[in-house]
Amino acid sequence: MKIIYCCYGGSHSSVTAAAIHLGMLPGTRRPTFQELLSVPFYEQQKAKDHGYFRFMGFDEYRNEVYIIGKHNLGPSFEKIIRQIGEAFHIDQQEIVLVDTMPYVNLAMMIGGFTSRRLGLERIGRPIVILGTQNAYFNLVSLVHRLKITVAGGRTTNGGTT
Repeated sequence: MKIIYCCYGGSHSSVTAAAIHLGMLPGTRRPTFQELLSVPFYEQQKAKDHGYFRFMGFDEYRNEVYIIGKHNLGPSFEKIIRQIGEAFHIDQQEIVLVDTMPYVNLAMMIGGFTSRRLGLERIGRPIVILGTQNAYFNLVSLVHRLKITVAGGRTTNGGTT
């Protein structure tokens, strides 16, 4: 299965959710400033990076976990991904798109814009990290619900129960 976490820029909410999914970040407490910055791709993407799939790792069920910034594609993003999957003969049930945009708060928007778009990292980075920390347990819940759905009877060795 291919699990794709997507957001506007592919730098904050999607990266955080994917890191939670893969156990790179804790599920029981908010991560520290440094823990967030240690996650691959967190607070790294630039506008030119939108639209690129970034592989984050394999989960305990051997699902591939990716992130992507979809910019302003909105609902057409899913249609495009589904058509690409179809063209490459990938079963549609093997593609799971997870939109993290509903979990993005104002601090994440302002901090992300200031840091990534304006290049003012010293100002924007603390704001986006605070916003990420404030949204964190909502992202943990999203990932938890997804993992229950995706696990659907699988065992950690990829078999069925």
